[in-house]
Amino acid sequence: MVQPSAIDVLVLGAGPAALCMAAALCERGVAVQGLAPEDPETPWPNTYGIWGPEVDELGLQSLLGHRWHDTRSYFGDRLSTPAVAHGIDYGLFDKTALQQHWWKPCQGAGLRWLRGRAAAIEHDAHGSVVITEAGERLPARLVIDASGHHSSFVQRPDEGPVAGQAAYGIVGRFSAPPVEPGQFVLMDYRCDHLSEAERRCAPPTFLYAMDFGEGVFFVEETSLALAPAIPYDVLKDRLLRRLALRGISVEQVQHEEFCLFPMNLPLPDLQQRVVGFGGSASLVHPASGYMVGSLLRRAPALADAIAAGLRNPLADGQQLAAQAWQALWPLELQRRHALYRFGLEKLMRFSEPQLRAHFTTFFSLPREQWFGFLTNTLSLPQLIAAMVRLFVVAPWSVKAGLMLMQGRELQLALRMVKP
Repeated sequence: MVQPSAIDVLVLGAGPAALCMAAALCERGVAVQGLAPEDPETPWPNTYGIWGPEVDELGLQSLLGHRWHDTRSYFGDRLSTPAVAHGIDYGLFDKTALQQHWWKPCQGAGLRWLRGRAAAIEHDAHGSVVITEAGERLPARLVIDASGHHSSFVQRPDEGPVAGQAAYGIVGRFSAPPVEPGQFVLMDYRCDHLSEAERRCAPPTFLYAMDFGEGVFFVEETSLALAPAIPYDVLKDRLLRRLALRGISVEQVQHEEFCLFPMNLPLPDLQQRVVGFGGSASLVHPASGYMVGSLLRRAPALADAIAAGLRNPLADGQQLAAQAWQALWPLELQRRHALYRFGLEKLMRFSEPQLRAHFTTFFSLPREQWFGFLTNTLSLPQLIAAMVRLFVVAPWSVKAGLMLMQGRELQLALRMVKP
């Protein structure tokens, strides 16, 4: 029989993924402990967006700080380009409300979040022991690493360069509105602020922007995904030039946002003893870069599997980890992940005109298809049907880019059959 540990699960990290997972486990009566260099109540620096129907389905509308009904994108190359209206609400989480939504169940369960950093993890049949940099030994039946994609404890295969989505943003006041009042802009690819050489040879970037009300706006210059990622100073320069062409200057900076996260990480080794969640488990959507909606949808199933495994006194550490990985990455989700990575690999090779043509086509698909694609809520057959339809209706420039196989695209395509 496996010897019991006072702690069932030790969670590494203190960001959204860590708190989401800890809260789900606490709600199921699992004895949880946390470990992170920072306090779990330290304010998070970045913003987190989600589509309105996603948050509505979860019943968490109250956690939104902002919600926009006028959502649109621009895929032409000039300021005169008309907008593509999306017809679906978009929301931005109130970061404090989201953090407290997850933190309160942890407090109610008496969870202790220790300050420190994991230096090593030892495993045996009874469970695992996390050894901190201070030399403290923390035993648990299972370790979940939710410390982010930079984790050194969640192992994954090396499949070449990892593409990063980089963004530089400003929350502040401007000499004129950078977007119309009450408006949210998902992607603005208009590029007449760039030189001809930049439009022809430099990596494409787009504007992500929204009206916060009371004269405050958020504008962010973003790259889709590149390896290596576009430097922040390039993104900042492009953002300021984009605004200047419209006769807009920055009058007050309330917050600067720097984002960089991997878009095409391979799946972790699903046989390992440390279970990942969030960025460490490759939960960042390879096509959209979003993760919070996925955390909210997938944490309950993972927590259920872990709680069920822990109730079996005969389950050893390897069995608990295997059950957790299976719940997090069942075969269909593995195949969908491979399909998304294949698609991203294609888009990273597209020129700016091809990208603009692609997105124009993509958002002309039936709403349930493009929305389901971006939220990873389509079944595998539905996802394939959406991509086939996209190919059929796309212009020839996009078809040519999709048909041309380069680099590791064939290998990624085969993963859809055998992950």
